[in-house]
Amino acid sequence: MSQNLLEELEWRGLIHQHTDGLSEALATRSVSAYCGFDPTASSLHVGSLLPVMMLMRLQQNGHTPFAVVGGGTGMIGDPSGKTAERQLNTLEVVEENSRALRVQLEKFLDFSGAHAAQMRNNADWLRPLKAIDFMRDVGKHFTLNYMLAKESVQMRMDSGISYTEFSYMLLQAYDYRELFLRDGVSLQVGGSDQWGNITAGLELIRRTEGGEAHALTFPLVTNSSGTKFGKTESGNVWLDPDRTSPYQFYQFWINIDDQDTPRYLRYFTLLSRQDIEAFESDIAGRPQERAAQRALAREVTSRVHGAEAARIAEDVSGLLFGKADPSSLSPAALEALRREVPSAEVDSFSSVVDGLVAVGLAASRGAARRLVEQGGASINGRRVSLTDSVGEPLAGKYFLLRKGSRDYGLLEVR
Repeated sequence: MSQNLLEELEWRGLIHQHTDGLSEALATRSVSAYCGFDPTASSLHVGSLLPVMMLMRLQQNGHTPFAVVGGGTGMIGDPSGKTAERQLNTLEVVEENSRALRVQLEKFLDFSGAHAAQMRNNADWLRPLKAIDFMRDVGKHFTLNYMLAKESVQMRMDSGISYTEFSYMLLQAYDYRELFLRDGVSLQVGGSDQWGNITAGLELIRRTEGGEAHALTFPLVTNSSGTKFGKTESGNVWLDPDRTSPYQFYQFWINIDDQDTPRYLRYFTLLSRQDIEAFESDIAGRPQERAAQRALAREVTSRVHGAEAARIAEDVSGLLFGKADPSSLSPAALEALRREVPSAEVDSFSSVVDGLVAVGLAASRGAARRLVEQGGASINGRRVSLTDSVGEPLAGKYFLLRKGSRDYGLLEVR
């Protein structure tokens, strides 16, 4: 076991609170630890990366991670951090989403070996649970005053909270006890807003089993501008490539503000302390090079989408924002580019004017002609006039058109 795991987590800014005795437990034995994941969507988003990385770090230090998909609680909804009641999902939707999350978690957690990650679905023990049994065996251990004092409940007292969500902490406490009894789980990790729910589980284990268990929470991720982390103008940044393409995913990370980048390197990468401190020096001395952001984007995109997808995303980004040579792009990069810029398919291509209109970089042939006459049009990185040939295609079939310095379009010749 690692003697310095908590010290490492402290340096990375990943500890908000933890129970007494956790450091000794992690240093002296292999601990089974769990974190819950909400299956109300068929994909995790970047806001879910911190708990996933926490389980990953625990596994790499000789502990066994349990990823618990809330197939049961996901049908109710956790009130923590919410200002309004959530829409309830059907059983079929929750089960389908749970299967999709398992695939994504496998990219971070090793499900084989001595400390193989385990997957659990709390629907397995919550769905058979009878109301009378639950109230008798669990509810009697918690006073109304205890539950009302929890922050997640306090935040909803003015706007209103249903009995369904009010009882959520008891269901999560029941989860912890079930995992304690079934799998020997003795540590639950979660965001700082989960402290009340987690400590309710500790209380239930202590009262009913006389057992010792622990809690560890990490900070909720924010950014320097006050915008919720993981949100863009177009919505959530998803781990599913069909929802957020690898290029868009890469761009999210490379556009992180200088003030946030050192913290996110600590949170979301496995880079060493030495490497991260070197990038901090780069930010201070050469911020225009954005070396730290490139490292952050490369590391996280490789983890989520694979090294090849990260390389392609980096190549496309280098073209669109770094003025890389278009001829250096691979066919795979050009195909990825086609999904990110206006594009069109044509049977043949011989006129830059027609090409600009086809991809929408000019509203009419007259506007396209004026653009070319003013020296504002390029094909495959080469500025062209009205009399120039269009040249040779990239990868045998692509022509990259550019209007000015930032607007691109891609023609594909069938």
